[in-house]
Formats: sequence, C-alpha cells, structure tokens
Amino acid sequence: MRAALVQLNVSDDPAANLPETVGFIRQAMAQGAGFVLTPEMTNGLSSSRAHQRAVFRHEEDDETLASLRAEAKAARIWLLIGSLGVLTHDADGRFANRSFLIGPDGDIVARYDKIHMFDVNVSPTEVYRESEGYRPGARAVVAETPLARIGMTVCYDVRFPALYRRLAQGGAQVIAVPAAFNHITGAAHWETLLRARAIETGCFVLAPAQTGFHPEANGKGRKTHGHSLAIAPWGEVLADAGMEPGVTIVDLDLTDVDKARGRVPSLSHDRGFDGP
Repeated sequence: MRAALVQLNVSDDPAANLPETVGFIRQAMAQGAGFVLTPEMTNGLSSSRAHQRAVFRHEEDDETLASLRAEAKAARIWLLIGSLGVLTHDADGRFANRSFLIGPDGDIVARYDKIHMFDVNVSPTEVYRESEGYRPGARAVVAETPLARIGMTVCYDVRFPALYRRLAQGGAQVIAVPAAFNHITGAAHWETLLRARAIETGCFVLAPAQTGFHPEANGKGRKTHGHSLAIAPWGEVLADAGMEPGVTIVDLDLTDVDKARGRVPSLSHDRGFDGP
C-alpha cells in the first residue's frame, strides 16, 4: 500500500486553505498513492470561538468536505480527512472535531469524533481549553477497507494508550493520528508517543500534521510542530516530513503487522489485576 501524508500550514480561512489541500492531494495521487491522509483541522485553525462559529458549517453544508469527497472520487483513492471543525446541533452549541474516511466512490465510509480534549497549560502564555468549544466523542472506530483495517484517532488521543490497544484488539492494522500538535509539546513528545503507540499495538501509525505558524485575522496565531511521521509496527520511523508543507510518500507492507505481533504477542497477554 502506498500512502501519502499531507502536511499543511492552514490559516483560519477554510476557503483560502482548500486550494492548497486539493493541490497536495493531486500531487499525492500523481505519485501513485492509493491512501492519502490530511492533518487535524484541515479546514482551518483559529483561537476565536466567534470566528469558528462564523466559518464552520454543519457536515452536510461543509464546502471542504464536499470538495475533498469529489477529489477522492475523481482520483479513485481512499482519503482520510484528518479532521474538520464542524457545527453540531448540540444544545450547548459546541463544535465537533471530526475525522472522515472517504472511499474511492466519494462516500463517507467512517466518521470519528475526537475523544480526548486538549485542556492543558503548555506554558504561562499558552493555555488551551478545547472542551470549551468542542464536545468530545464517545466511540472508538475501526474501518474495514480493501487496503487495511484502519483505526481512527486525532492528535491528543495519542497520549491515551488504552484507546490504541482497543483499536488494535478490534482488528486495526493501521492507525491514523492526524494532528495539529503544539510546537512545545511536539518537540518533547511527538515522535516518542507515536513510536510507543506503534510498538504497543503492532500497527503502522500514520500521523499527518499541521506545521509552522498559523496566522489569524485577529492578529493572533499559533505554532505547530510539523514532522508528519509514518511509523512501522516494530517502531522504526519510515518517513519524517520535516517542517515544510507538502506530501510525503511511504510504502507499507501489511505483512509487517503480523510479523511484529508474532515476535511479541502482547495484545493477547492481558491479565486482570487488583488495585491500586
């Protein structure tokens, strides 16, 4: 399986971000990729809830989703839209951080709403409260495809290994971790966390990322870590996209999943225990 990790540097304007995303998807297709993955918040990053409410749309009205579904259909590829910020009908008005797996016919094969919310104090000047604007999902997802069984996660989920173990024991061979990883925590933890999740599960881990400084109309902005990564089931880094936006191609041999799990079959060695 030839996969492509699309690394983006989005602004807070979904309409302005879309052409570059489409261009990279077409570039990936031209290089023979049958499975293309984009990062978390492919439609745009913003720190302003008011701005998000103005530019986000419900799933059925979202221009980015409709356009990328059309691209997948035209190219006859599988496309994982890492996530989009979408409006919901929830009473409290919070958004969803929703990942979409699109088939070669353009249909939505699977949806996953990010479960773990990024509510952290990275530094005195960088405080995030994702749960104030987004409501968490509650369901883990493994999608059956002709390419592989694909587990769907998003960004901060990577710090919760129980989710990844559940996905692997539920049949996942490849786990996607699209992200807009903070530049501070990314430098310290990104690669280590991804390699750990691959080793623990015996899965390929594919992690397309946002990168660089993301400008906002209000004059603010944020930095993300970049370094989209592809990790093998034994823990080797197969590809690192560095810091520039673009496309990174990686070829996967799914027999490596069975080989890794055969050497260390820890997924079948769970034992109950008491305490603490």
